[in-house]
Amino acid sequence: MRILMVEDEKVLAETVRRGLVHEGFVVEVAHDGVSGLSAATENAYDVILLDLMLPLKNGYDVLRELRQRKVWTPVLMLTAKDGEYDQTDAFDLGADDYLTKPFSFLVLVARIRALIRRGAPERPVVLTVGDLTLDPVDRSVRRGGTLISVTAREYGLLQYLMRRHDQIVSKAEILDNVWDSAFDGGDNVVEVYIGYLRRKIDAPFGLNSLVTVRGMGYLLGAGRIPERAVERPPVT
Repeated sequence: MRILMVEDEKVLAETVRRGLVHEGFVVEVAHDGVSGLSAATENAYDVILLDLMLPLKNGYDVLRELRQRKVWTPVLMLTAKDGEYDQTDAFDLGADDYLTKPFSFLVLVARIRALIRRGAPERPVVLTVGDLTLDPVDRSVRRGGTLISVTAREYGLLQYLMRRHDQIVSKAEILDNVWDSAFDGGDNVVEVYIGYLRRKIDAPFGLNSLVTVRGMGYLLGAGRIPERAVERPPVT
């Protein structure tokens, strides 16, 4: 069982390497993202242990490029960053597991063995709601075959809505999950960005997939209603 460990903390890397060798694994080590990516694409491994904060190329970029090149070797992220967004981004890019430093060596070995048992089937990482797709690998958004240009904030909002598709999400939930915790503006910013998204993902296609649920929040649905079919109250 062959493992690639991409870790710039050399003392930690050597300690883990020795432990894994004692457990019967064959372990190769790279200390930066560029050499790690090269090794991962040129050689076959059963599991890749990938640090997030690496010199030359960070772990996110290494993982993104691996999946773009259709290298489906199971990847276990090893990182000191334990934020919810860090884990979510890693999984969206195609990570298979996530372990926060400091970690138990026994837990690491158990996670590695679980990944090896699971194998490396090809799997899509694209989020899909109807014919609306969001690909975290190249951060692209498409409606059918049409590429839609979005800003970073619009992308983050759409990604959250697509993960919660067919569910009503409140302004407070959106602020908590899309905006930085230091944001001190009003929640009307959510309405503004919902409007931006509608003009990009719905209006050009004559659709109404992102709707407001009065008094509750917003809902992104796969059942796309043509604008001409939406009932409007009579003008009085």
